[in-house]
Amino acid sequence: MNEIARFVKKNRKMVGLTQEEFALRAGLGLRFVRELEQGKSTVRMDKVNTALAMFGMQAVPGKKENES
Repeated sequence: MNEIARFVKKNRKMVGLTQEEFALRAGLGLRFVRELEQGKSTVRMDKVNTALAMFGMQAVPGKKENES
């Protein structure tokens, strides 16, 4: 999830949106956007995909990375 968190935060900032502006445009709650960008591991995947769709992306199944 941290890779997604970094991606959303980086791209949100690149397009010049605050977390609040991003949440409004994506139709998400501000709390969700904050938790997503902080890497919370229990966020809803449908909402993750809503956030990623803002950048033409989606989360897909893949091998789990080793956590150190």
